[in-house]
Amino acid sequence: MKPLADCQLYTFVDTAYLHGRAPELIAQQLCDGGSDLIQLRAKNSPPDDIRRMAEKVLAVTCRANVGFVINDHLDIAREVGADICHLGQEDFFDAGHTHVSQIQDARVRTLIGLSTHAPAQAQRALDAGADYIAIGPIYATGTKPTAQPVTLDYVRWAAAQVTVPWFAIGGINLQTLDDVLVAGARRICVVSAILNAVDIADACAEFRKKLAGV
Repeated sequence: MKPLADCQLYTFVDTAYLHGRAPELIAQQLCDGGSDLIQLRAKNSPPDDIRRMAEKVLAVTCRANVGFVINDHLDIAREVGADICHLGQEDFFDAGHTHVSQIQDARVRTLIGLSTHAPAQAQRALDAGADYIAIGPIYATGTKPTAQPVTLDYVRWAAAQVTVPWFAIGGINLQTLDDVLVAGARRICVVSAILNAVDIADACAEFRKKLAGV
């Protein structure tokens, strides 16, 4: 995978949006469209199913030299050889961790991304040594329907204060993207606006075009 600092388009194989489609086929379309990172997000799937899906998606991302991220399950990320594990605040800090070194394995280096929803959480994640952070949700999103939007003010704060790679996430589509970019984002996560598109590869390509213009 390319360095995180060079990654702009972070997409998802989210089981909530597959609607019967094979995860590896979706991953191939995301790669074809120009994704830099692909996360497997399977909130309601048992670990064995996630492991099987991860192995199939990883085969696709490896061929395309696209970074592969597993949501929540660090043990599975290590087992299958994923590049990154993404954790929420509750998965990391509420579990008693204060620094990513506490969960690292000396034999396998897995990058760690952390979700943040406010400047204080972002600073805490930076102090914890996160390799990247997610900023959001910027807008209301069906992916996390109970989460309150953090608005573009948080994007502006991150653009001025955050020194590690960071990705804006939540309700970003081709209509809202311009405002997110003007606020200072240079890297974005997109879930439903791509997975619900008629042509996933074309949708990715449209986002890449806009990102290339900033």
